[in-house]
Amino acid sequence: MDLTAKDAARMLNVPEERIHAWIRNGTLPSYRVKDRCRLNRVELLEWAGARGMHVSPEFFRDSRDSAGELVLADALRRGGVLCDVACTDKTSALKAVCDLLSLPDGVDRDELHSVLVAREALCSTGIGNGIAIPHPRGPIVLGLDEPHVTLAFLRRPIEYGALDGRPVGILFVIISTTVHIHLTLLSHLMFALQDTEFRGVLDRRESAEAVLARCAEVESRMVKADQARGDSA
Repeated sequence: MDLTAKDAARMLNVPEERIHAWIRNGTLPSYRVKDRCRLNRVELLEWAGARGMHVSPEFFRDSRDSAGELVLADALRRGGVLCDVACTDKTSALKAVCDLLSLPDGVDRDELHSVLVAREALCSTGIGNGIAIPHPRGPIVLGLDEPHVTLAFLRRPIEYGALDGRPVGILFVIISTTVHIHLTLLSHLMFALQDTEFRGVLDRRESAEAVLARCAEVESRMVKADQARGDSA
């Protein structure tokens, strides 16, 4: 679903004129449909995340969501945590992770790698502070029934073209099954990364159990707050 400048202003909690200014100076990616400016929802969320701008996960809630569902924690549990991934650059990092991902037999890992590399060629998914979130731009057909998020700790930080210029040593690889799930996972992950304790668990490279436990705790708190806002609306 495309967004208007007014939608984007609500999503980012900024004045609509600021959105128009960002569009005019080329800061914010956009395109025109029948002489009207439109923004892609996924691109906008990625753009905001790379700049540390908060987007409430409430913005992506709809009637398909299950009450209390921990979408990110469940996807991370399925995808797992990879430690000490050896690589020398972005392409080799993505190749190493694709080879190690917990995926069903028959999944074309080379195709997935190609898609991730192509995505990085459009714009780096390095969001700053040593973290990147490589993912296809949208759902990809890989024979998966449920979304996967895999956390990979690289053996050494690598140059990733991140907005803040810092090397990246932590990857969250997202493989989605629908556009809505893709957006939900991105927004929940970016929310979790604002949690100081979750970031501490990542920076200390604690165990998979510790990462999953803190992720579930943060997401549970977020879901409860979202439900409370919905009940009071």
